[in-house]
Amino acid sequence: MVYAAASGQPCGMGEYFSPPCPCGYFNHPEKDCICPPGVVQKYLSKISGPLLDRIDLHVEVTPVNFTELASDRLAEKSEFIRDRVIKARDVQAERFGNKPELHANAQMSPQMVRDICKISEAGQALLKRAMEKLGLSARAYDRILKVSRTIADLAGSEEIALEHLAEAINFRSLDREGWAG
Repeated sequence: MVYAAASGQPCGMGEYFSPPCPCGYFNHPEKDCICPPGVVQKYLSKISGPLLDRIDLHVEVTPVNFTELASDRLAEKSEFIRDRVIKARDVQAERFGNKPELHANAQMSPQMVRDICKISEAGQALLKRAMEKLGLSARAYDRILKVSRTIADLAGSEEIALEHLAEAINFRSLDREGWAG
């Protein structure tokens, strides 16, 4: 499990890595977790809610099996990804041009989030359901909007679409009740 803020600096830590359980095999696609019942939840509960709130992206990383590694499927080329990131950074530089202390969406204040990260009524309904179902905090709400704005920037979209918002919500995996059993 890797946790990192969009700014690259969650709580001054840079990035945070933790296996999902003491044995390291919880949610592994091919190996069984050997931890006794309740141990995974206890292990994960060591990461406090306020700390998780300060981390923009919660990404569960599972091993890639041999078949996928050996497949002929073409992956997106790094230079295309790089170009997309450069364009998104340019959009953000233009967005924050009159504020030299800001370089990325992750640095927006709560008021800027309200002004810049406008979502449709359908988006508001989706986010409301997610907030209620996952029990998200106000800080998580702002982070979801910032991440969805960044996803939209990477997609070259001026508006935050439902799919951008849904993707940002999916990056809150550790906020999901029952994630660890």
